[in-house]
Amino acid sequence: MEKASILVVEDDTITLEFVRVCLSKEGFDVTCCKTGVDALSKLKKLRPDLIVLDIMLPDINGMDICKTVKSNEATKHIPIVMLTLKGDESDIVNGLEQGADDYILKPFSPKIFVARINTVLRRNHSEVAEEATLIKVHDLVIDTERREIIVGDKLVKLTHIESLVLLLLAKKQGKSFSRAEIVEAVWGKSFPVADRSVDVQVVSLRKKLGPLSYYIETIRSFGYRFTENPN
Repeated sequence: MEKASILVVEDDTITLEFVRVCLSKEGFDVTCCKTGVDALSKLKKLRPDLIVLDIMLPDINGMDICKTVKSNEATKHIPIVMLTLKGDESDIVNGLEQGADDYILKPFSPKIFVARINTVLRRNHSEVAEEATLIKVHDLVIDTERREIIVGDKLVKLTHIESLVLLLLAKKQGKSFSRAEIVEAVWGKSFPVADRSVDVQVVSLRKKLGPLSYYIETIRSFGYRFTENPN
């Protein structure tokens, strides 16, 4: 099976080489760059299967690059793994809100790093390969292929993570999911973020659902479930 192509954006020479060696040893096709401008330029020509992105770059902030990638129809499907020294929960949540798929803190174990990269790639491949499915609940239509929802007659775009959270809940209507279960199902067992990240995604989803926000019901001190009945 052909290994995936990965674009690594990291301004520290030592870290960049370390990441390149880790991924190359696993057979990945690795392209490296040290600036945000170079990364965006390469993205116009390349369509990598995954991007490893540092936050603190010398020109463009990594968060802004993530937002640019995820807002572009041609590149929004590319998963992004943030690689950074910034480990505050607020920084991690901010990365997730911009569409990042995982968040790895420096320093890191090469084995764990590669395992996390493989997990994100497998998850993304599974989603891309999945047949187009429409889930309809009264005035809500969820398009699992396009990652869109239709609320009444209004089309609303979802981020990658928002779509995964909504689909998890909607496909099991009435089932209560704990925050930990949602984190494991959406991000994976090794994801280092507190359950707060789930709450952030739900708040955003409810805003996009508008008058149907009640479809996502809070289970006090536990988690969430999808319900057709208003509280």
